[in-house]
Amino acid sequence: MASTPSTSSASPGWSSACSLTGGAYLNHLLPLPYTEEALAVVSEHVDRAQERLGRRLLVENPSSYLRFHHSPMPEAEFLTALVRRTGCGLLCDVNNVYVSCENLGGDAVAYLEAIEPAAVEEIHLAGHAVNDADGRAILIDDHGSRVAEAVWRLHARALARFGAVPTLVEWDTDVPPLAILLEEAAKANVMLRGARHDDGDAHAA
Repeated sequence: MASTPSTSSASPGWSSACSLTGGAYLNHLLPLPYTEEALAVVSEHVDRAQERLGRRLLVENPSSYLRFHHSPMPEAEFLTALVRRTGCGLLCDVNNVYVSCENLGGDAVAYLEAIEPAAVEEIHLAGHAVNDADGRAILIDDHGSRVAEAVWRLHARALARFGAVPTLVEWDTDVPPLAILLEEAAKANVMLRGARHDDGDAHAA
């Protein structure tokens, strides 16, 4: 979610648009506090972008590795409220849902159930790495391996809820031979064909 919160005391001291804090750039997006204040700022930015571009945006859920203590709104609720306020759509990254819930102790299925099906117009899948952080496993959304079986299972739940929306398998680090990429896309296509949805043009890439 690309947005720079306002400078009030309740706002974070960084820009989540570029993962910048104190002059240091970080590899992954830093979180927003999921508050009414942050929702108002992000909504304003989405409205402005949609008006300038003359088209509807799709906002993607990020992968998360930390969160604010004061974040009273669950992420899925925040995104749903953003859709209602701005008319934007959602790009549901199923791997990001899985990574965030594993890292922060959430329920990935409940997350999907909290999203309005009509808002989701695209799905992303990807592989993730498992890192050790002082004896604790932390998942990193690195797009550098096959989609994990647990993510495929969550993807099946997503298709059952959202329908066979276009699906993209992301793999842009440690890129393997083309045959492996085609295998991943083929698996996504099989799942799309099996999803009960009336959009016959949906495809995976």
